[in-house]
Amino acid sequence: MKSKLWLQEKRLMAPAAAEALADELRYTDLVAGYYLGATDAMLGAIADFSSWFFAWDDRHDRDVAHARTASWRALCADLHAALRDPGAHLHHEEPLVAAFADCLLRMGQPMPPSWRRRFARHMGPVIDAYDQEFGNRLSRTVPTVAEYLELRRLTFAHDIWLDLLEAVAGAELPASVRESTAYRTAGLACQDFAAWYNDLCSLPKEIAGDELHNLGISLIRHEGMELAEAVSVVHQKVAGRVTAFLEAEKELRALADSLADGENGGEGDGDEIDRERTRAVLISCTDNMRNWFPSVYWFHHESGRYRVEQWEDPACPPYLQDNAPARATPAVRPTETPRVGRQRGPHEQEGTV
Repeated sequence: MKSKLWLQEKRLMAPAAAEALADELRYTDLVAGYYLGATDAMLGAIADFSSWFFAWDDRHDRDVAHARTASWRALCADLHAALRDPGAHLHHEEPLVAAFADCLLRMGQPMPPSWRRRFARHMGPVIDAYDQEFGNRLSRTVPTVAEYLELRRLTFAHDIWLDLLEAVAGAELPASVRESTAYRTAGLACQDFAAWYNDLCSLPKEIAGDELHNLGISLIRHEGMELAEAVSVVHQKVAGRVTAFLEAEKELRALADSLADGENGGEGDGDEIDRERTRAVLISCTDNMRNWFPSVYWFHHESGRYRVEQWEDPACPPYLQDNAPARATPAVRPTETPRVGRQRGPHEQEGTV
């Protein structure tokens, strides 16, 4: 994977910043841990897309900091247009749009049109959810816990990362498998774990940066919790997603076994080949859902993106591409925030993931 070079070529990160910070941020290491079995081309495309996603997230933060509403809304419109026709946006003047189009083409190229259409249907609401967060931050609106959990499944792009499980496996799953209760439960559990564990580890920097979108912040604002209590509740919710995944995983393994035994399908040679292909894709997707847990845990304790204690200004991480403060008043280093880093993860307590 050459995402550090790609970030520079696509003008998403200045060469000096990329050389100094890209390796420490560990973006490509994260993807390599939870998309095992991908071809080199697909893994490279997903790694670049993941790096793009972080760059887009940072642009979102900077546009809020500068109150660049027109610029942000134009970017959202251009991303929607690139989603409809990526080939026409490969040389767009906005680096985030051109890089997005590049990723779309590379990830979608080996997949059938039905998968590409589904991916686009899932990505559109992600762009809109980021725009909703933009408006919330300008109006100083903290979503309720229920509102936040719904919004988070979009801003974290749950369905996008689940779609990419199939791209890694090299084929679509039948809708009957992909939309089954066990598959949806397992998929949402691994993605909720990743999103909420990110909230847990991001809480110090997001308090410092005057962010409003974090499960802990919603619990504090709307449930009347103290900081330590909110951290504990988020940790419990994260652990609960591990348990939910393990239960659903058993059902997915049983479904894979039934495909091997011919319990789902006809008797012809073609049916047997289809069952074997579906079984292989299902096993790959299930294995990589499981891989999300240790990879996400590792990333949050190795990436420089969350080392607030090492930054000169906790409200302005060094990997950002400009120096605009994220708040009007100087940030207070959140020394009272319970330390999340280096504790045992919920999957380690379980001893099974």
